[in-house]
Amino acid sequence: MYDILVYLFENCQQHEVSDEKERVARKLSAAGFEESDISEALTWLAGVARGPHRSFAPLPDSGAAFRAYAPKELAKLDTDCRGLLIYFEQSGILSPQTRETVIDRALAATGDGLTIEQLKLVVLMVLWNQRTPSSRLVAEDLLSPVGTRLPS
Repeated sequence: MYDILVYLFENCQQHEVSDEKERVARKLSAAGFEESDISEALTWLAGVARGPHRSFAPLPDSGAAFRAYAPKELAKLDTDCRGLLIYFEQSGILSPQTRETVIDRALAATGDGLTIEQLKLVVLMVLWNQRTPSSRLVAEDLLSPVGTRLPS
């Protein structure tokens, strides 16, 4: 699924993925992806558009509240992943509402736990699908493997 998400980000426009699913599925199939993987990825992406159940009140920012993780979330997101979410939120890359969408999509992803690279891709796809303005540098940082960035 993750290879398909990277392919979509690099080769498709966001409106194509949301409005022309059949055409995107054919494009993915022509690129050599298997039908089951295509279906899984497109279903996962549809969940980004739906998002988690929205609360009526806006969520407080990270400076005014503490986000406790449920056991299911702890099992899927290790300490490094949770630390990365905190970093993204404190850096202004994620809002509390977007963080919740990222956690929702992380739980919906296949596998027992997410790697840092997989979580970064989930963050990128959530931002991309919500049409959240983000700089190309943020996208490159999210797609680059850990340890390959230039030292600051």
